[in-house]
Amino acid sequence: MQKQPISYIRVTDATENNLKHVSLSIPKHQITVFTGVSGSGKSSMVLDTIAAQSRRELNDTFPSFVQHYLPKYGRPHVGAVENLPAAIVIDQKKPSPNQRSTLGTYTDIYTLLRLLFSRVGKPFVGYSEAFSFNHPTGCCPRCNGLGEITELDVHKLVDFDKCLNDPGVIHYVTFEPGQWRWVRYARSGLFDLNKKIRDYTPVELDLFLYSPQIKLKNPPVGWPKSAKYEGLIHRMNRSVLGSDEGKVHQKVLEPLVTQGVCPDCKGARLNPKILSCRINGKNIAEVSAMPLGELCRWLDTIHDPLAVDIQRTLKTRLSALIEIGLDYLTLDRTLVTLSGGEVQRCKIAKYINSSLADLLYVLDEPSVGLHSHDIYRLLSAVRKLQNKGNTVLMVEHHREIIRAADHIVDMGPGPGAAGGNVLFEGSYDELLRSDTLTGRLLREPCRLKSPDAVRTPTGWHTLAHAKLHNLKDVTVQLPLGVLAVVAGVAGSGKSSLMECFRAERPDAVYISQKGIGISMRSTPATYMEAADDIRKLFAKRCGAKASLFSFNGEGKCPVCGGKGVIVSNMYFMDAIETVCEACGGLRYSEEVLSHTVDGLNIAQVMDLSVGQAVERFAGTVIADKLAPLAEVGLSYLHLNQSLSTLSGGELQRMKLASYLSSRGQLFILDEPTDGLHLNDIRHMIDVFDRMVDAGNSIFLIEHSLDVLARADYVIEMGPGGGGRGGELLFAGLPAGLPACPRSVTGPYLHGIANQSR
Repeated sequence: MQKQPISYIRVTDATENNLKHVSLSIPKHQITVFTGVSGSGKSSMVLDTIAAQSRRELNDTFPSFVQHYLPKYGRPHVGAVENLPAAIVIDQKKPSPNQRSTLGTYTDIYTLLRLLFSRVGKPFVGYSEAFSFNHPTGCCPRCNGLGEITELDVHKLVDFDKCLNDPGVIHYVTFEPGQWRWVRYARSGLFDLNKKIRDYTPVELDLFLYSPQIKLKNPPVGWPKSAKYEGLIHRMNRSVLGSDEGKVHQKVLEPLVTQGVCPDCKGARLNPKILSCRINGKNIAEVSAMPLGELCRWLDTIHDPLAVDIQRTLKTRLSALIEIGLDYLTLDRTLVTLSGGEVQRCKIAKYINSSLADLLYVLDEPSVGLHSHDIYRLLSAVRKLQNKGNTVLMVEHHREIIRAADHIVDMGPGPGAAGGNVLFEGSYDELLRSDTLTGRLLREPCRLKSPDAVRTPTGWHTLAHAKLHNLKDVTVQLPLGVLAVVAGVAGSGKSSLMECFRAERPDAVYISQKGIGISMRSTPATYMEAADDIRKLFAKRCGAKASLFSFNGEGKCPVCGGKGVIVSNMYFMDAIETVCEACGGLRYSEEVLSHTVDGLNIAQVMDLSVGQAVERFAGTVIADKLAPLAEVGLSYLHLNQSLSTLSGGELQRMKLASYLSSRGQLFILDEPTDGLHLNDIRHMIDVFDRMVDAGNSIFLIEHSLDVLARADYVIEMGPGGGGRGGELLFAGLPAGLPACPRSVTGPYLHGIANQSR
């Protein structure tokens, strides 16, 4: 059979974000990896140009009425994109956090499991929906299908040594004497207002705390005609806990409630009737708590003819998740407990079984959170997508994924304004021979730190009998005053071990990749507290108030209100955004923009990159506050850039920047090199080395072999994930890891230390 000629996706004159009039020809039906330093323009090309154009054009094929309900994608700045397939973007964004969403409900596997139990489970207790913990007929009545309860501690809510007339008798807002909720008890005529709560009779106390809603038989004068009396605990549960009001007053409520596993269903979420239905001795909750690999084997024990079709579909869905390295997960895991990388792999597994072909799959750093052992399973899944006749584009830094690509595009040469160019296009072997930064770093061998070069610990912390989550009674000596790395496959117990460590060391500074209280108006300048100093500088030099130089305050453009754009709602069509003609999109009023400092107005200063601002304001408090951002490799960020546009890794480095001057502190960082180019990883290792040399202790939960090689001490957990992990495999110098027979990481570390890449 004659091989079909390669066709291409052709991008012409792309100028989105920092792209500098880039034109590309990307081979279809192949795997193309985009690499380059952070901020070099990879995502701008792949996600913000190619994927955005595809999704926008696909949406345009629907009627205007339908488009009104579809996600909106901005029009990318590009001359043309030709021969473009429909794009499916598989990113690391989690679905909206919801305690009722589990791995089983998200993948629809639990729906099939419900159907299986309704068909062949004994005794018969109902149809498929009865096995849903989100359905009234199936859920546990105590926890309403959540598996957990949040209950008020009556002794923390009520001061039993006070009477209703005393201030502070009920420790919650609106219950102070004279306030509207207090009135519902004080003026009910049911209680002596000067009698201490502890002196109430059992009947009075039950009426005060636990009475359901009742109509008063002989209400006193002034009691509203339609009002009903309700016990305090029932009122709080109904109208405060779990409501919007409860979210507003969360800090007030926290000391008043206790949380834990539901004592009635023991966390199973379902009622006793549903849990009585079993297949081969197991109910649906017990099956949902099995690791996916074990669940797949359990399905083979069912020999009922009614189960054959469901078994086949279930095994197909489960096999895709197992194949991609998620066999340690369970169907009852809530989505909020999964990492971004795990959610992304769930999405990939979903599409492995799709019958659609000739699509464009866009993957955003799929190696995040993956051990080298799991990279090959990921690559196998991605290759399956490609073999179905699809085109795959990946934004990636991992050397093994770059090596496996059919085509590579290297962006750069630097971040931000210094990037946006295509430095290289071609195969992996050609990249190794190139003179780009990526090519040079891939060629260099990775040297393990020799035993005589490692730091000597200044002390040790003994973590004894750790049993959190999947930890199997682990006891380990953790070194202080050095750079230590906690390694292991995904789900092996790394984070659990560090969680136990943090519990014993409340002084530890934990820096994760989760949000930092960001909003659309949060920027690097505001986070590092430099924005006020910039406004003060303008106020001093221009003889005006500092508040004038804020587009959120007096300085905002009167036409657009400081937004920079005018939004025209078109009902069933896309809203039209046009740049505000009055301020030109700069957000400030004409008066504010007329003031300059050293030739730049406030809008021009706030549009400087961190690196440019540090150079321009050298010797001032502004430069001092921004310099740590440059030190952690974020010099390319703009002062006015919204933090909501930053990746988890960039947010993590921003948090780290505020601690660079620390001395004698203990830091725990969760995968700080995720999303970083090899050059950025080396830069971060240098930052950690300086922090350790300044007297700090650093523990990194990491997969990067480059980081492992430069560590002073390595703790490896494993050998597998979930129930197959939780054991201490190795603790010692990195040079000893390759010789450890139980180590999963050792062979890969040995491989990079003995090969010229």
